Amino acid sequence: MDFLTLFLVYLCFVLIVTALLCLCSGRKESFLARSVNRASQVLSLVIPTQLQRLTQRVTHRGTPSLFHTRSCLFVVLHIALQAAVFGEYTWEVFGYCWELQFHLLLLLLPYLLLAGNVGCFLLCSRANPGIITKSNHASLVKVYAYDGVMFQRGTVCPTCTMEKPARSKHCSVCRTCVHRFDHHCVWLNNCVGASNAGWFLLYLLSLTATAAALAALTVAFLSRVVLLSNVMHSTYLDAQGQEHPVEIPFLVQHLFLTFPRIVFMLGFVILLTLVLGGYSAFSLYLAFTNQTTNEWCKSRRFGVSHHLSSQPPDRQLVYKNIYSKGIWRNLKEIFRPPTALERKKK
Repeated sequence: MDFLTLFLVYLCFVLIVTALLCLCSGRKESFLARSVNRASQVLSLVIPTQLQRLTQRVTHRGTPSLFHTRSCLFVVLHIALQAAVFGEYTWEVFGYCWELQFHLLLLLLPYLLLAGNVGCFLLCSRANPGIITKSNHASLVKVYAYDGVMFQRGTVCPTCTMEKPARSKHCSVCRTCVHRFDHHCVWLNNCVGASNAGWFLLYLLSLTATAAALAALTVAFLSRVVLLSNVMHSTYLDAQGQEHPVEIPFLVQHLFLTFPRIVFMLGFVILLTLVLGGYSAFSLYLAFTNQTTNEWCKSRRFGVSHHLSSQPPDRQLVYKNIYSKGIWRNLKEIFRPPTALERKKK
């Protein structure tokens, strides 16, 4: 089917672009910049000089400023995508489902989840993630113990010129050290640290639930339409004039031709549910084990070639998570970060 082929190409394109954005965001010189530079060198005899200069300005100035400085571009994109999806849901799906006598609470569920998601988004994006300053540095150093492997006492941040507290990291985007640093989220335009990790987890879970609710209601509407039309018991004629019973590929194409915007939105929210569901499961795993994304990534490298200076060179360094205290206490720490006074009492 031509439609199915184009739709699969669209899904693959979205996944590839997302992967490239993730890869580019972590490098000083992005993949996009290097590709454009190499192409301009090969085509330097054809491309005019002024166009080459313009391309260099875009790749050398625009790309680093996009991925390595705080920008509201992804926040605006985030809001635009939500507005487009809910606009289509309100304009068509909600009206059709109301005519088919769907329960009102089911139809209002995505809006309730959206309200909670927007609240978590604002609290997480506007909150102080746990920026380390000279005034709070002394107290934050005492919150977590140094494990001697991933976090060692006496390590000084070369930018902030302060000793790094355990579980902290300097964010090159925000240009500051963050207590219990998890990662910098471009969709929030803010870091995720000790002070807003709980709101980020709720934001991620509510966003996943919103996408899943939209997908489930849309599937329920299309299924009701198929049952009422009795199209599954019909037949169709192919290009050669031969009669065939209706199958799933033909049914999908038929629904797309009948409700193109709804089916397109359904494909997007299903993809979003799968991606966010996987990320939510990973974030819950980190919360249950009291790890951050930064710590999990760093722990993959230990036991291979890193050694403590006090250990023999032929002994592998094994990382052990000393911060995990059980699932419930770990979850409590996400939503109520410990202080130096609490650790002193313990």
